[in-house]
Amino acid sequence: MSGSGTSSGPGGGGPVRVVVVDDQPLVRAGFVMVLDAQADIDVVGEADDGAEALALLDTVTADVVVMDVRMPVMDGVEATRRLGERPDPPKVLVLTTFDTDEDAFAALRAGASGFLLKNVPPQDFLSAIRVVATGDSVVAPRVTRRLLDRFAGQLTPEPTRRDARLAVLTERERDVLELVARGMSNSEIAAHLYVAETTVKTHLGRILAKLELRDRVQAVVLAYETGLVRAAD
Repeated sequence: MSGSGTSSGPGGGGPVRVVVVDDQPLVRAGFVMVLDAQADIDVVGEADDGAEALALLDTVTADVVVMDVRMPVMDGVEATRRLGERPDPPKVLVLTTFDTDEDAFAALRAGASGFLLKNVPPQDFLSAIRVVATGDSVVAPRVTRRLLDRFAGQLTPEPTRRDARLAVLTERERDVLELVARGMSNSEIAAHLYVAETTVKTHLGRILAKLELRDRVQAVVLAYETGLVRAAD
């Protein structure tokens, strides 16, 4: 494990720099062991809780933070929220379990790029790290929809804000955002709108840029928050 964080990240062609945050030493050690075995991943630090992670990230540069949710001192949701307030923050991949949908949902709203179950196979864990590092999310569209449907009551639309936030989008971009929020993949959206999949990707990129969103997951959350899509739809 390198603690300097001097290697360049994905944009510079170097290894993906990762910080692992978990209050269980054995669990954390297991993740670090798996990550350190990869030539294209560099673990640049470890932390026991969210507060320690924030302090660590003042001294090292990371591309991805693997973040546990339930930790003492500061939990993963609050740490994720605070990281999102920093300029050019690292991507956050939250760890959760089958029975903690509430935690995963809160983490997504706080700015996480996705979440995994703690018992995920190593190859899926590694793939998720690499995907998140490129700026994409690792939450399957329908999983995101299931979470948002379950907790839609926490997303109270504000009509006065809705028009203002979505006014920057073209009609076609609003259509794409709505279909993303309904759980469709890019290929399904392309078939639905009778356009090429590359066109859908272009529209989605513009949506993220105009609304200053980090990834697809955040776009879905915003669609619910603004009332563009409702759980009953």
